[in-house]
Amino acid sequence: MGQRKITTIEGLARGDQLHAVQQAFLDEGALQCGYCTSGMIMSAVALLDRNHHPTPSEIIEFMDGNVCRCGTYSRIIRAIQKAAKKRVETGTAKAVGQ
Repeated sequence: MGQRKITTIEGLARGDQLHAVQQAFLDEGALQCGYCTSGMIMSAVALLDRNHHPTPSEIIEFMDGNVCRCGTYSRIIRAIQKAAKKRVETGTAKAVGQ
């Protein structure tokens, strides 16, 4: 069987610098109890790796399998949009497979 790379929530940050999605979730208050945070962030990273400029509708569709018990969905959407913009501005957006 072939080797596969797995990234966990802990593997997103580089040293003391949070990944753009992690930082955006903090900035936008898109996390509260922490129940969904890891799944939401990992899904958001996967989305942005595939689509550098997702619309709110595309974000909602992609994130549909994740449940937030606190109901911070509008903040999650804003955080993903903010992270997308930052990743494009800083040149850290990458295509799938890179």
